Amino acid sequence: MTLPATFRTALLAAAALALTACQPGALPGAGVVNRAGFKANYLVARAALEKGQYGRASRQYAGLLPKAGPLAPRIRLEYAHSLLREGKFEKASEEARVVASQLDGRGRSAALAVQATADQEIGRAAINRSEMTAEAVQRLVAARDAFDEVLTKHPDLDPLGGLKLRRKTLDVELSTIR
Repeated sequence: MTLPATFRTALLAAAALALTACQPGALPGAGVVNRAGFKANYLVARAALEKGQYGRASRQYAGLLPKAGPLAPRIRLEYAHSLLREGKFEKASEEARVVASQLDGRGRSAALAVQATADQEIGRAAINRSEMTAEAVQRLVAARDAFDEVLTKHPDLDPLGGLKLRRKTLDVELSTIR
């Protein structure tokens, strides 16, 4: 059985169209597919973060950053948070500092909370190893200053008082090394 020529032509055109659509940006509206893929990957990252799968969340967020466009600060902040939860304090602090330098208002305060927590953990680790370097002291001072800014400008970001408690312990930690 042979197919009519017009049906074969239509079938080949549909197959070519389907293959072309697989190429990013090849067709008008292809960005919709890319946005849908970005959203799906974001939801995977967010779910992993919420489930405590911090390594997976960090990998997902890192993969989203190059494609994030105007969402980059938000994605980077969530990436920094996943790194913090994963115990990668140096990288978490670095990523949060980038966000804090790009935003103002609540976004900046949210980034400062992550950065301060990471810096405090870096300083604590140095105290526990009895390796109090000038850099470790600077991390603790930076954490104190960041917590102060968050608690002054956006105390609502600390509904359970965890940041306030961390800020108080910084005074004790700094007093042991000065």
